[in-house]
Amino acid sequence: MAANKKGFIVLMGSGELTSTMVEVHKDILRRVAGNSWPCNAIFLDTPAGFQLNVDELSQRAVDYFQKRIHHPLKVVSFKSKDIPLAEAERAYKELHGADYILVGPGSPTYAVRQWIKTPIPHIIAQRIQGGACFVAASAAALTVGKFTMPVYEIYKVGETPHWVEGMDILGNFGINAVVIPHWNNAEGGTHDTSRCFIGELRFRQLVSQLPGGTGIIGLDEHTACIIDLEREEAEVRGIGRVTIEYNKNVQVFQRGSKIPLDILRGRYGIGLSPEIGSQVESTVTRDKTSHQEKERPFWDKIHLLSDSFHKGLEKDPIASINALLELDSIIWKALQDHENPEFITQARDMFREFIVLLGAHIASLPPSREACIRPVLEKILTLRDIYRKNKKWTEADALRNCLKEAGIMVEDTPAGTRWKIER
Repeated sequence: MAANKKGFIVLMGSGELTSTMVEVHKDILRRVAGNSWPCNAIFLDTPAGFQLNVDELSQRAVDYFQKRIHHPLKVVSFKSKDIPLAEAERAYKELHGADYILVGPGSPTYAVRQWIKTPIPHIIAQRIQGGACFVAASAAALTVGKFTMPVYEIYKVGETPHWVEGMDILGNFGINAVVIPHWNNAEGGTHDTSRCFIGELRFRQLVSQLPGGTGIIGLDEHTACIIDLEREEAEVRGIGRVTIEYNKNVQVFQRGSKIPLDILRGRYGIGLSPEIGSQVESTVTRDKTSHQEKERPFWDKIHLLSDSFHKGLEKDPIASINALLELDSIIWKALQDHENPEFITQARDMFREFIVLLGAHIASLPPSREACIRPVLEKILTLRDIYRKNKKWTEADALRNCLKEAGIMVEDTPAGTRWKIER
């Protein structure tokens, strides 16, 4: 890694371990490592430290880097500030030597509580200043600003919208802002789950509580904002947009945009240079009536199909199969329409992932209708046998007749009771 060169802060709205971020990780690793490939890349597990599957999540990140990025990734475990002192010191030492620090899913407020009075925020800022890259994705992205939005407490528990103290990593580099991932989330369907699930209405309540001059950096899902501190600019990568708001002035930057850091610092007003202005949408509008499939851009369609696929696995596998067929159709049409090749590759990766998930779901199902109903049916037949032994013929016959109406034939033989499903 080059000496005396400022590093990077990469903010990801979501998808840090999916196909949409593969090239982003690779590109930043190359820029950080230079001629020292591979560099020292680590995964910090704190945000999910309270979860029982935290080690599984960490291993998923390691596997992703090995198989998709082709670069080693080491887990640095700091699950809680209450870990033994020797383990904490070991984690601090690993962080001091890291060139690429990835932090992702979990609870932002839990992460802040564990880090805030430890050396970790200072070490991270120091490493960035020294040329390293800090990647804060999903929950971790919420922690890097002046304040942190307690998303689970508001969205799941129902607490009154409020802010908690953030790590303010960005403040070390002159960016006085809060960061909101999942900016364009639409999982709610009939209710608004944008602005990291809490919805626009509650988010505006939160904005009114911010001190004057505090900015907002909104990150669409599967979208990265790469802040290059040496070049004093940020770049939008992935499939969505980055929204920057200061003093009610909203600027929305499309993928591929290069943003001077002064805009992230709130030093530019509405007026922008022509080359920057051409990359900006001056306002954000969400037309609720324009959700017809034919009007949706490529990734909006993909996201809808992804939702349909996953919901289908829970309730209706046929819906998942239909989503797969529709995804295949969209990919072929994208080829004919000369859609972005990177997007087509990512959509194909998603298609393959869906096939694997569907296969795993099918493998978990009972092998036949008989196997599916056997446990409950055997309980019913055991009850019928008890009735027969006690000469309660009316009750026993009633159970057999109920089963017959359900299409299950019961036959009493010298060898015992047999049953079969009428075809």
